[in-house]
Amino acid sequence: MSFRLYDSARRQIVPFEPLRAGEVSIYHCGLTVQSAPHLGHIRKEVVFDVLRRWLTFSGLDVTVVANVTDIDDKILEKSAEAGVPWYAHAYRFERELHTAYSALGCLPPTYEPRATGHIPEMLELTAVLIERGHAYVAADGSGDVYFDVRSWPTYGELSGQRVDEMEAAADADPRGKRDPRDFALWKGHKPEEPLTASWPAPWGRGRPGWHLECSAMAGKYLGSEFDIHGGGIDLKFPHHENELAQSRAAGQPFARHWMHNAWVTAAGEKMSKSLGNGALVAEVVKTYPARAVRLYLLAPHYRSAIEYSDTSLTEATAQLARIDAFMKRFGEMPTNPGWIAWSPDDAMPADFSAAMDDDLGTPGAIATLFGTIREGNIAIDAGNDEAATSAYVAVRSMLGALGLDPGAPEWADERPSDGLRPVVDGLVAALLEQRAQARARKDWSAADGIRDQLATIGLKVEDTPTGPRWSLEN
Repeated sequence: MSFRLYDSARRQIVPFEPLRAGEVSIYHCGLTVQSAPHLGHIRKEVVFDVLRRWLTFSGLDVTVVANVTDIDDKILEKSAEAGVPWYAHAYRFERELHTAYSALGCLPPTYEPRATGHIPEMLELTAVLIERGHAYVAADGSGDVYFDVRSWPTYGELSGQRVDEMEAAADADPRGKRDPRDFALWKGHKPEEPLTASWPAPWGRGRPGWHLECSAMAGKYLGSEFDIHGGGIDLKFPHHENELAQSRAAGQPFARHWMHNAWVTAAGEKMSKSLGNGALVAEVVKTYPARAVRLYLLAPHYRSAIEYSDTSLTEATAQLARIDAFMKRFGEMPTNPGWIAWSPDDAMPADFSAAMDDDLGTPGAIATLFGTIREGNIAIDAGNDEAATSAYVAVRSMLGALGLDPGAPEWADERPSDGLRPVVDGLVAALLEQRAQARARKDWSAADGIRDQLATIGLKVEDTPTGPRWSLEN
């Protein structure tokens, strides 16, 4: 196949060759369900949903495994603060995660294993590592088990670090460690923790470490070697580094390729719960159309950071209105039936395919999408039914690959495209008011900047005797 990806382990773009012909296996780390998901979390879900769709459009049978971490230090802490059992706390936010998936049109994973459902596999993996001399039971009687990072010569290969340059692992009490960088495979039960948050093990009752969970679940569902392991760039170290080390040390080839998406930032900082700057998905989709939020998250290249702002979401909403305006215009042509049958294989523009095959190049793909919409509007204006239909079918095909097709089942409950106009009117009116204020204080540079910003997303602003008027350009 012609798909190429940036392999985080090799630090370069490489051709993608699946382990098994015609099949692709993908594991990406799901969320620790400690609180409601924000846009920073859900960007990863959208990125890998687009990857899955594109590989499927390319004729491959794709299996996606995304785990749920439902036992963790933070879950125990937050559930205790809330005064509810840890498993009830985790289940509540697992449901919120699924709601966020659905709201943004993400297809559910092929399998979505919970960490607590795979304790036997984790115990088995830990035992293998102890037997091979890569893990040890802490001598302090805590029941902790640690991976010995110095026993694995290539530790640090994924992140490009040397052991001596790394900070100490922060996931367990350092008293029982041989080296402060050793990380926990198993955490012995503590008296202050709920007994229900522990399981029996040969080295003492306890619960699994975060890194161990993903290695065990990936191996359970995808085998000892699989095609792509993904996640946010913040997981590259230490989480993915530790997964790679423990899996390889246990004799598993593990992931052939690694893909990491960049952050969504707020005021230049990573969007996170600890910063208090997370835009919760459930709240954002109350203000902006869900398809516009998805477009906002997928339009930049997945390895580029996205700065969160209302302006960016307003722009994405206007872009979506431009897409749906074309769809509506085509549907209203008297000689065309609207939602016609179409075949992605016949309709996908070559430039779109080339962009997506080049490391999931969504910026180039989006440019092709809007270029095709422009051509389609010109064809409609000229009464050229054949060219208009060709453009419409191509647009539907591209939207399908991006997960933005309004006719797809996952958007069945989404507002019709006509409902976007009042939303866009209000958002654009706010920007035009800012422009009017800039003109009133003779800040021509700011006023022109707002006009030019709107022009870049296909909105034409005209100053009339009764005030500014905007329209969608062809």
